[in-house]
Amino acid sequence: MKYNIGIDIGSTCAKTVVLDENKNILHRLLQPTGWSSVDTAEAIHTKLSELGVDWEQAAVVATGYGRISVPYADKSVTEITCHGRGACHIFGTQNLTVIDIGGQDTKLICVEDGMVKDFIMNDKCSAGTGRFLEIMANTLGVRPEDLCKLAATGGNTTISSMCTVFAESEVISLIGRGEKQENIAFAVVDSICQKVSTQAGRLDLKGSTVCLTGGLCEFEYLKARLEKSIGASVLACPDGRYAGAIGAALSAAALRK
Repeated sequence: MKYNIGIDIGSTCAKTVVLDENKNILHRLLQPTGWSSVDTAEAIHTKLSELGVDWEQAAVVATGYGRISVPYADKSVTEITCHGRGACHIFGTQNLTVIDIGGQDTKLICVEDGMVKDFIMNDKCSAGTGRFLEIMANTLGVRPEDLCKLAATGGNTTISSMCTVFAESEVISLIGRGEKQENIAFAVVDSICQKVSTQAGRLDLKGSTVCLTGGLCEFEYLKARLEKSIGASVLACPDGRYAGAIGAALSAAALRK
């Protein structure tokens, strides 16, 4: 059997997908990136070996922040390309706009006929990212997924700061004033969606199929709030968090042609 392996080493999580010759998913791996991408890459190699992957029959493409730290990769490809390709495969269309809310950045990628036409990346500040949600959840003493569930029952509260540090100070002040937890959670999710909406305003989403990828793609309330913010329906599914790795695995398969 031939194995097509995509490894997406992101800033916070590493995702790995193994496809067979028919592009069916054989394995999915998810683990914290940790402080060393090199160690993470080695751990992935060890785990796949334990799962029976024959490296003599494997093609490997690495992507993400740590893509240069995978010594056994045949090629490295940018996350923009891999996320676009992976999302097209997941959602069965060659024309879409990808909203990828990652750990440290948020990417909006326009794909036409299976090729990236345009993209916008917010990588200067963690506001509007998964890290922002994690920090705010820690401040409220809940898990990120529980924060989103709380947010669905809240409202009438806003966070005005564009910086994560100052936004955290706002949350602490709201807690000190006795604001309800669910209202603060609402403000956190709304802040993320508004920042994504601002980015989306720089692209033409009219008539475009929009999908959500990244670690927050299974948070139903965040997706619903995002739809309201950008004024468009948003597709999401559990494999969305593996979009980059799936795109990299598809790129690995293309190396055989």
